[in-house]
Amino acid sequence: MPLHDLPGVLTRQQLASTVDALAAAQESTGALPWPDGHTDPWDHVECTMALTLGGRLDAVRAAYGWLRRTQERDGAWRTKYAGERVLDASVDTNQCAYVAVGVWQWWTVTGERALVDLMWPHVRRALDFVLDLQAPGGQFFWSRDPEGEYDCDALLTGSSSTYQALRCGIALAELVGEPQPEWELSAGLLQHAVARHPEVFLDKSRFSMDWYYPVLGGAVRGRAGREMLATRWDAFVVPGVGARCVSDQPWVTGAETAELVIALATVGQHEPALRLFSDVQHLRDPDGSYWTGLVYDSGVRWPAERSSWTSAAMILAADALAGGPTLELFAGTRLPVGVPLPPDACLADGAACAAGAYDRS
Repeated sequence: MPLHDLPGVLTRQQLASTVDALAAAQESTGALPWPDGHTDPWDHVECTMALTLGGRLDAVRAAYGWLRRTQERDGAWRTKYAGERVLDASVDTNQCAYVAVGVWQWWTVTGERALVDLMWPHVRRALDFVLDLQAPGGQFFWSRDPEGEYDCDALLTGSSSTYQALRCGIALAELVGEPQPEWELSAGLLQHAVARHPEVFLDKSRFSMDWYYPVLGGAVRGRAGREMLATRWDAFVVPGVGARCVSDQPWVTGAETAELVIALATVGQHEPALRLFSDVQHLRDPDGSYWTGLVYDSGVRWPAERSSWTSAAMILAADALAGGPTLELFAGTRLPVGVPLPPDACLADGAACAAGAYDRS
């Protein structure tokens, strides 16, 4: 499996110890939980992707088994689980879509078709469910509450991640011979919204994820991506420490820093990405796991936890820096882009939320 040395930063053996620490967090159900014991579908998939890179394929199969058993009939996953028991019955569209990224990554790393075929019906149901929550403007409604009511607000971070999921889903559909033209149309609308219509999303500009996720998810690429990452660099990046989670707090977080590293790598900015990745290694524990964050003006690790998803993000970032399959997964140079819209296309703003969904018929 493709674990590579990063000279001067991490050795292959050190990365393997991070994989070991991540695998040790997996429960008997296959779930990969947070430190407090709950599991959410998005972070579960991210951890699964890191285990795939680390060659823990039996653990990965168990993790995808957890997803198959917990998926609802309509294609959704709930927001929080304890094992396979629902803790929070709300639904996050982005969390449901991300399974497509994980399954496509499995295929690109292992070339093993059996798991792809096993997961394909679940990917198809998940993306079909998510598409029912796309607004006329291309953005995706955020969530559905336990009573079935939809939140018609849209998040830039979530929609950017969903764009990557749709592209991976389209690639999977081509692989299994079941084209999904509706997904291709949806992806084109979504990319246009993320790249050109920030007004359709809630203002979460104090959060670093809203800054770099349009690049990380692939909706903004190349020169435009480099320019986007340059715009708020000083607001979020603390030299020698890492990237802030929010612009107005002295708090750097490992997962956000690692994701920013991947985003930089996808637009060819390898040197600043490597420097940033090196800077944040102060969060590394001797056992290979990673602390979630640091309040750097007081030198206090907060929260006082080592989170599975932070370790997973570090493994993914290291692989991207080494030119491994993670770089292509996020750069997406060979992934389908959907049906593109002209840059000057004018769409409905999607503010209306009739019955919580947009009828594309």
